[in-house]
Amino acid sequence: MEYRQLGRSGLRVSTITLGTMGFGGTGWASAVGKIDVEGARRQIGLARDAGVNLIDTADVYSNGLSEEIVGQALGRDREDVLLATKVRMPMGEGPNDAGLSRHHIIRAAEASLRRLGTDHIDLYQVHEWDGQTPLEETLSALDALVQAGKVRYIGASNYAAWHLMKALGTSEHTGLSRFVSQQIYYSLQARDAETELVPVSIDQGLGILVWSPLAGGLLSGKYRRGVDAPAGSRHLSEWDEPPVHDEDKLYATIEVLVDIGAARGVSAAQIALAYIVGKPAVTSVIVGARTEDQLTDNLASAELALTDNEVSRLDEVSAQPLLYPYWHQAKTSADRLSPADLSLLGRHIG
Repeated sequence: MEYRQLGRSGLRVSTITLGTMGFGGTGWASAVGKIDVEGARRQIGLARDAGVNLIDTADVYSNGLSEEIVGQALGRDREDVLLATKVRMPMGEGPNDAGLSRHHIIRAAEASLRRLGTDHIDLYQVHEWDGQTPLEETLSALDALVQAGKVRYIGASNYAAWHLMKALGTSEHTGLSRFVSQQIYYSLQARDAETELVPVSIDQGLGILVWSPLAGGLLSGKYRRGVDAPAGSRHLSEWDEPPVHDEDKLYATIEVLVDIGAARGVSAAQIALAYIVGKPAVTSVIVGARTEDQLTDNLASAELALTDNEVSRLDEVSAQPLLYPYWHQAKTSADRLSPADLSLLGRHIG
């Protein structure tokens, strides 16, 4: 297992993170798993044996049950791993039971600490943008948790690039704790993140944690053009996270994944994970599995390095058109591009 620096922090994180949305499996989370404490212990054991040192959860996963299961499954081993959780989503029906106000953040952090059975959260992430709460209020609440020793590092999730820059600028101006990472959706199914989120991470020194790098299972290899998916699987029309906008490109991408995997003697899922791990600014990919066999297969991707030719084939089949102003910059500004610019425009110039 490789360990990478998380943004500009001194924290080193395994390139695979164990995701726990399926721990508990109540409400909407039941669609991704129904793993109990014993099942969680086994998954955590498999992950740790493979070298994983970060476990990611959120208060909203099964309305707190995922955090409880993580805490119970870890027990005395809690100090041997890093714990990441999130705040923002509704945790009740009251007017202040959601969002990124000081009131909700402090109360939610205390509740997460109790459920996790720990005295600190290693990475506390805002789960989504809150456009109604001043950033100074959000960041000062997070900074207070850091100063109190209840949180070690802070990160963002599902922010737009301008949200990130506004937050980072606010931290610089006020001297408040700065985000060290962002957690985003990024996969071969949709490489939207490369337009601005990856470049801003390179430019501003943010680590990237990737949620759903297999596109909710779409890139596992079981969904093929003209082939019936296994019984109980969803249809593409049922996907809304991530949404499928171009079935033809998705199926073409899957065929290349399957082809490369077959040549390597590994699963399409391992190829898809190795591809994202190899992308600029990516620190770790978060994998959550329904079964231990799936998890074992995903963990094996940590030892897989793709060749330049394999990456080029996947780049080509999954490529997205450049949006404005980037197509114009690629055409006219190749003489003065930064590393962040080149992460997006490099293959479009020359």
